[in-house]
Amino acid sequence: MVRIMIKKIIQVPIIVALFVAPLAAQSGGEESRVGTTAAPFLTLGVGAKGHALGHANSINVSGAESIFWNPAGMAVQNTGDSYSSSFISITEYFADVDIYGAGIVVPIGENEGQSLGIGLHFVDYGRMDVTTVELQDGTGATFGAHDLSIGVSYAQKLTDSFHFGGSVKLIQQKIYDMSAEALAIDLGFLLKTNYLNGLTIGASITNFGRDMQMSGINAETYVDLDPQSEGNNEGIIGSVKLDNWELPLSFKFGFMAPAIKTKNLELLLMSEVQQTNDNKLNIDSGAELSYISNTVKFHMRAGYKDLFLGNNVDSHFTYGTGLTLKTSTGIGIGVDFAQVPFEYLGQTSIIDVKLYF
Repeated sequence: MVRIMIKKIIQVPIIVALFVAPLAAQSGGEESRVGTTAAPFLTLGVGAKGHALGHANSINVSGAESIFWNPAGMAVQNTGDSYSSSFISITEYFADVDIYGAGIVVPIGENEGQSLGIGLHFVDYGRMDVTTVELQDGTGATFGAHDLSIGVSYAQKLTDSFHFGGSVKLIQQKIYDMSAEALAIDLGFLLKTNYLNGLTIGASITNFGRDMQMSGINAETYVDLDPQSEGNNEGIIGSVKLDNWELPLSFKFGFMAPAIKTKNLELLLMSEVQQTNDNKLNIDSGAELSYISNTVKFHMRAGYKDLFLGNNVDSHFTYGTGLTLKTSTGIGIGVDFAQVPFEYLGQTSIIDVKLYF
């Protein structure tokens, strides 16, 4: 029964991918939908490891980091050979924008690989001056803007090789005193095989949810319901209904395979096909070379993202490193670092701190 269920689950993303690819290729000449979705911060990715691998990180995941890429990874033993972990990520983005990510995963229940996680993704755009037509240099007041995603994730190891997970998250965008909220879900699976020295395949669907619509005091206005008459109330407060915007729905399907696998050395190659509702079919690829011992794991990573988008994006190559130390108590401490060089916007640096317990 379980084998039949797994077979059906695997068939779904494969069939979808086979249909999406030719449709996306045919739509190349159609009008671009870039910039037509809300909450684009959800497409940026969270964590130095994922950025260093060119965003090809939906399959090579475990622990708390999985919450942001593929929740099924929470049911995979992490670098510390456990299912419990925490994760903090800080990104120094361009234009004084700071991006933060945090998550924690703990095992629940009696079944091995059954895990519960909480994740937070926050983008701080800083403070900006309030200006008017008359006071274009500023009124002396300031306002802020931020993006937020906070959610709960669950994952389970259904068999020794098949892992499944999902997340429910609240998404918010806020600028000054205007805001928009929406609920969304993420779903994903990972299947570890015995082929090609340990080929892993997987898929994820992220940001599936309702549209977002801005509302707040700046959408309010005074309305005169009967401007042709005198003596009626001219000060009735009404609200302007703003447009709805879709979330950046994304489907990913890919694989990871060891090109080298010895006792102390491992080279992983990974590639993912991605289709979003606001862009063309795309491919992200990465490689991770690791030195592994009983107490130390050192990783060198590189990636190439947005293969099919060409000059439509400002950055393709990514790189980074990672180090994990396992103490005598069994607790692991990891640090990851990544650089994303933008052609026009400068360098972006990401640093993560992980704890495995």
